Amino acid sequence: MRATFPAAARLHRPSEYALALKGKRLARGALFVVTTPRSGPDLIPASSARLGLIIAKRFAARSVTRNTIKRVIREAFRHKRHSLPARDLVFRLHTKVMPVSLTALKKQVRDEVDMLLDRAMQ
Repeated sequence: MRATFPAAARLHRPSEYALALKGKRLARGALFVVTTPRSGPDLIPASSARLGLIIAKRFAARSVTRNTIKRVIREAFRHKRHSLPARDLVFRLHTKVMPVSLTALKKQVRDEVDMLLDRAMQ
């Protein structure tokens, strides 16, 4: 099976993000919090896992850092998307990113995202 990241695998509307942020916290790591909407009668079930990213400028001041973080999260999600349950996942950066090399940042983010996605599978 090919690992792709189509538009149907992303959150697009602010209302989708708001539902997830008001919902249940699935996992928390050193850098990120993963949330998902609570299931309810008015919630339309997702056909597959979808990803939303909130990477605030106040926690990662440089655009290079923010874009690198997003790229790494998308790549990790893309590889595990088919094994994840059909629900929306929002990754939110909650801690200031310390100045490190991009290589070290990529490794740190990938390790944490893989761990959080494993927790989200349960």
